Amino acid sequence: MDPNYLILGSAFIGVLALVMGLMSLFQGRADTDLETRLIAFTGRSPANRGEIASEILRDGLTTAQGFFGRLIQRFENLPLLFRQADSPIRVESFFVICFVSAAAVLLMATAMRLPNTMLPAAALAGFSMPWGWLLLRRRKRIRSFEKQLPDALELLSRALRSGNSLAAGLNVVATEMPAPISMEFRNVYEEQNLGVPVDQALRNMLLRMPNMDLQFFVTAVAIQRQAGGDLAEILGKISSLVRERFKILGQVKALTGEGRMSGAVLMALPIVLFLTVYTLNPDYVALLFNRDLGRKMIFCAVAAQCFGGYVIHRIVNIKV
Repeated sequence: MDPNYLILGSAFIGVLALVMGLMSLFQGRADTDLETRLIAFTGRSPANRGEIASEILRDGLTTAQGFFGRLIQRFENLPLLFRQADSPIRVESFFVICFVSAAAVLLMATAMRLPNTMLPAAALAGFSMPWGWLLLRRRKRIRSFEKQLPDALELLSRALRSGNSLAAGLNVVATEMPAPISMEFRNVYEEQNLGVPVDQALRNMLLRMPNMDLQFFVTAVAIQRQAGGDLAEILGKISSLVRERFKILGQVKALTGEGRMSGAVLMALPIVLFLTVYTLNPDYVALLFNRDLGRKMIFCAVAAQCFGGYVIHRIVNIKV
């Protein structure tokens, strides 16, 4: 086996681990107890929820069937990813930026006189940088939406109790709340004004904002429109539950803060140390690339790094 292919393979695994780490940070939270929590909200059995609510549940449960399934789905729905991130850059321009970034990092790697076998990895890392910015923007927007959702549901519940219709309540949220939740509720209000059923308009918002708490709201509206009931009371319960979940989530983050910081340091330390030693003494690091034992050590180090990062992520990532 050609040693160059082994080095390229190890470099590819390292960059793939970086991309998988970024994607794991931005992936939506899945909850296998959706049926139980939904029954607790509505007080109804699964057989009495209606076809629309069942379809919403199926959509929510099939959105995350594993990392690679989500990755393929995002590439198939690339415009939706840009819309979720509210990106000011178009898809075509974004890919141009990706290639320019890859070329810039490749030139920097060439100027630093990195080994030729590391140049493809450097170009791939440069190509991934704009994707990291896009996913970070998407994550920030979705988290802002999550934080604003309890206030929006409480505001909508008060609007319903005061005698307003659901459409008027949606307009109140779109007018009174800040972005990004005001933008999404305004889109729902405008869609239903144009003749789109409220259920479908809410499902479109759920597609743009994949959030479990929002899915409860959409399901509750679908059930209420079919079977009746006090929607204002249900929205109040959802709002209270979301607030309590955020409190527990804050406590969990505080308890796992040391583990997350340790994981970040342990993941970054080998890379920083490698670059530092290479800058100070390139000939010393070149032994890892020129000898078979060194290449095997690089491959084992990358594999151990990926496995350690996965284990740390599983330990500190507690579902709430």
